[in-house]
Amino acid sequence: MKRENSQPRADVKKHFDEIGFAYAHMDGEPYWDESVRYVFTLRQIEDDIEKATSEIDALCHELVWRIVASEKMMDRLHIPKHARDLVAESFRKCEPSLYGRFDFAYDGASAPKLLEFNADTPTSLFESAVVQWHWLEQLMESGALPKDADQFNALHDKLIARWETLAPKSFVHFAAMSASVEDFGTAAYLADCATQAGCAAALLDLQDIGLKGSQFCDRDGRRIETLFKLYPWEWMFADEFSHAPAMRYTRFVEPPWKALLSNKGMLALLWELAPGHPNLLECHFADDPRAASLGESYAKKPIYSREGANVVLIESGRAVASAPGSYGSEGHVRQALHMLPCFDGRYPVIGSWVVGGEPAGMGIREDSSPVTSNRSRFIPHAIVG
Repeated sequence: MKRENSQPRADVKKHFDEIGFAYAHMDGEPYWDESVRYVFTLRQIEDDIEKATSEIDALCHELVWRIVASEKMMDRLHIPKHARDLVAESFRKCEPSLYGRFDFAYDGASAPKLLEFNADTPTSLFESAVVQWHWLEQLMESGALPKDADQFNALHDKLIARWETLAPKSFVHFAAMSASVEDFGTAAYLADCATQAGCAAALLDLQDIGLKGSQFCDRDGRRIETLFKLYPWEWMFADEFSHAPAMRYTRFVEPPWKALLSNKGMLALLWELAPGHPNLLECHFADDPRAASLGESYAKKPIYSREGANVVLIESGRAVASAPGSYGSEGHVRQALHMLPCFDGRYPVIGSWVVGGEPAGMGIREDSSPVTSNRSRFIPHAIVG
């Protein structure tokens, strides 16, 4: 694994306009950065990242079976009581998942270590699936990368195939916050994948969803039978409409059981399930006496948190990195401190994607801080050798 300088394409802005990549810059700062690239060997991808992704995904499914049978575990994860039957039923009915993203710390030599699982509403999807693939093809064509270079990236094809299985020839509503160009862009990309799979799709703002009798509907009065929503389950469960009968008459993507895995408390439960697993870090709920075994070096993470918010890295009893936010009221976990590797003063995190439970591709974000946030830049990668 190497971080190399890479010559940006001269016509890159025109290319982004053509493919609809509207958030290459966000809030006045670059988000996509192709002045550098990460380079991997095929062995690192297949033996380390793909293998770790498959094993952890299988462990997660085993863990969900245990959680849905345990009120105690539901309590530990702060799943609201009115939502527990919905969550458990969705898993027992084998309601299918579309996608998810495991975030790993990986230096190219040691085993990847799971930092968290973005199981419910992961973004950075379009840039992982499409934008960096075009980058690879164009650099190979220009000679800036070898002709036999490759990329860990089957995302686009796997997403289309998954929609063919998930909702064959169905009408699917895609909802996100239109004020967020990244969220709405992600929903639009998935709608395009579903359309290529033979579905009909409608893109709408979350505020365009209403109740009509016992069914959710859009502003045109059309019943919402299948809904992809880029809106976290914990937020939905806190909304008044989560008590409505319509929750059982709509098929959600991601399904309700994914709420159990998008919760950082699952990191503690996963360690209890498979202590010592080479891809896991020791982790306990902060109020568990076993958390003291981590000593004075650990990562303190809110059970519910997004984009690194309110994460604090503590080394030898001193906070060495943190990110602001408004999370933490439900409690925290303590995870063994495992710093991201540092390349040229930058800290990359590996986002390894699963589609339908299968490893599907990778995206890398890096920052000058060891806590990855929504300001972190996306860096393309290539497989060479």
